[in-house]
Amino acid sequence: MPLPQSCLLWFRQDLRLTDNPALVAAAAKGSILPIYIYDTAHPKQWQMGAASRWWLHHSLTALDQSIEGHLRIFMGDPLKIIPELLNQTGIRSIVWNRCYEPWQIQRDTQLKKQLLEDEIEVESFNGTLLWEPWKIHKEDGSPYKVFTPYYRRGCLNAPEPRRPSKAPQKMKWMHPRLNDTCLSDLALMPTINWYEQIAAQWQPGEAGAQEHLSRFIDDNIQNYKQGRDYPNLKSTSRLSPHLHFGEISPNTVWHRARQAFNSNIRNANLDCFLSELGWREFSYYQLFHFPDLPEKNFQEKFDRFPWGKDTAALKAWQKGQTGVPIVDAGMRELWQTGYMHNRVRMIVGSFLVKNLLQHWSQGEQWFWDCLVDADLASNSASWQWVAGSGADAAPYFRIFNPVTQGQKFDANGAYVRQYCPELSEVPDKFIHCPWEASPNVLQQAGLELGVDYPKPIVDLKASRQRALIAFSQIKS
Repeated sequence: MPLPQSCLLWFRQDLRLTDNPALVAAAAKGSILPIYIYDTAHPKQWQMGAASRWWLHHSLTALDQSIEGHLRIFMGDPLKIIPELLNQTGIRSIVWNRCYEPWQIQRDTQLKKQLLEDEIEVESFNGTLLWEPWKIHKEDGSPYKVFTPYYRRGCLNAPEPRRPSKAPQKMKWMHPRLNDTCLSDLALMPTINWYEQIAAQWQPGEAGAQEHLSRFIDDNIQNYKQGRDYPNLKSTSRLSPHLHFGEISPNTVWHRARQAFNSNIRNANLDCFLSELGWREFSYYQLFHFPDLPEKNFQEKFDRFPWGKDTAALKAWQKGQTGVPIVDAGMRELWQTGYMHNRVRMIVGSFLVKNLLQHWSQGEQWFWDCLVDADLASNSASWQWVAGSGADAAPYFRIFNPVTQGQKFDANGAYVRQYCPELSEVPDKFIHCPWEASPNVLQQAGLELGVDYPKPIVDLKASRQRALIAFSQIKS
């Protein structure tokens, strides 16, 4: 028999105890049955990639430990599993924090309707975003399509993001007999040990997220505006995977950052960092209002763009073997760490869609599988941004020159040398363009292009001109 007051708590992208609105609501109702469902019913192309599955395994492990082993795990279709659980346990109340992927919205809407018809109490909360997408709009009620007015005029004039709450002091857990599964049955961990290098970089889970935030606040936020562009400085927050899996809330990050500057919003470093949180919000905002963003050009004129199909070039890009050092360093960082510095993401993205003329979805799919912070909203919006096809996107004719980008943001080549050690003895002058070095310089560096390191797979100047010609075909 169920307890007189009990609640089903459905963990989703909110794998934490601190500042978890659904958990607070569940604790106030009485005894809690905490569950996680590994959803296998949503679109197959957006099932979690390998790096995300690795992270999820460890994040669920950490969450279960934090609630003393009470987490119950299921695999399958939530539309079937949840009604069965409620019927089996007699629980008449369920809470969750909202998700914003199109299929999750559709599923949750259908589930809520079904449960309410069965007289089940259903409550959902915002535990993922600073501002709900439907609450920010232009004066005429239409959604913003440009970031700056969205953030400056819309978000910053809306009520301030709520302050984070503490974890409930008292939580009572239910222990019904259920046909649940164990974490290992989800088979999230890879069958080969490619993830060992990734594991050395990260601490998935709420404790790791809090520690990561504290370290960023203490060491890097005071120089964030300038330092964030230099990949070797490690000056970015690197909080994106923790935010994606909900191990820390954006509200916690927002208010901790403001506290570090005594809420002096005119400080350039604070303003810059908060605006980056704003870009995350804008990505979710776009996905909510334009749910086909992951698969369809936001700007329809790009439907006519003459994308190429070069399997060999795509594979060289994926493996960090393009012969362009800053690009290869970025792609190898991705493979080795499950992450890539934001400045470098723009460089490698521009190289793929402009110098190689490959469709942005090719990059989107590779990042989806390799990133520990793979997030449908951010991944889709960012790739459309760099391709020029998205909302408020970088103009297509803005083509990053990977050599000048490397010389500006990795002047001494420290980042390139870290991930492309075969170039370690190349002088700084040629570290970003080894093909321009004389045979004598290359010999002294112990480097033979085409043998120890590939020659560039495209001519940067010629491929840039080719991209501009391709773009001119759709401008009309």
